[in-house]
Amino acid sequence: MESATIGFIGLGIMGQPMALNLIKAGYRLQVYARRPQVTQPLVDAGAKSFDSPQLAANRASLVITMVADTADVEAVIFGQQGIIHGVSPNTIIVDMGTSSPAATRRMAEQLEAKNLEMLDAPVSGGEQGAIDGKLSIMVGGKKTVFETALPVFQVLAECITYVGDHGAGQVAKACNQIVAAQTISAVAEALSLARASGVDPARVRDALLGGFAYSKVLEIHGQRMIESNFKPGFKARLHAKDMRIALTAAAETGISLPGATLALDHLERLIERGGAELDSSAIATLLEPQ
Repeated sequence: MESATIGFIGLGIMGQPMALNLIKAGYRLQVYARRPQVTQPLVDAGAKSFDSPQLAANRASLVITMVADTADVEAVIFGQQGIIHGVSPNTIIVDMGTSSPAATRRMAEQLEAKNLEMLDAPVSGGEQGAIDGKLSIMVGGKKTVFETALPVFQVLAECITYVGDHGAGQVAKACNQIVAAQTISAVAEALSLARASGVDPARVRDALLGGFAYSKVLEIHGQRMIESNFKPGFKARLHAKDMRIALTAAAETGISLPGATLALDHLERLIERGGAELDSSAIATLLEPQ
């Protein structure tokens, strides 16, 4: 798909740097965002901005959606001025946000009936990963369609995994969010114990980084907690939304996820305390002495 025209819908914390990387790689971009002002950096870099998803998708061979939740994906694809009204047959529509696996399968069926292809390709790696082009992408859909879209993914990510059929990418992302949320909670508790015991939490973190407890969460979010720097790489309200998706998917399969349920409770309490727009690592503040 070298030098292809790509429609890009959704230019938030993750979407904007992803779109910029595609422009730098030589792709022609047609963009849309609900807040027109956020398109300006893309226009300055050479993209064309449009007033609707329908127009941004027109004549694109691949259209990426990077919006907040399942309802938003459905709206930008199937709404009155949605993507389906602007694309040609065989266009690939790629949902790179986090959505319900069950809804993803339904959307894929609806699109296939209109001779359109869909991939669910949610990403992990946060804002910095998006800026650096070092995201992780987990993909569901037809293998042949994945292979067609692969050059685009390679611009955005250093780890790309084809997981399986439609919805499989979203299941993998739900699993990712479960692990991330519970690990953030564990790191917050560990550093809280260190601090309460009169031991320097920064030195404890350094010790843990060299042992079996090492994780990216400990490395990155642990540092956030020590510095009390909760500028969002991934907002708490979005992580909570993702955890609800994971728990709904679990309920649909008949299994219980008690650890994930507790992690969601932490996120919801943070949101109730006014932390919805903070990084999800701010759940560490829940452990501070009142």
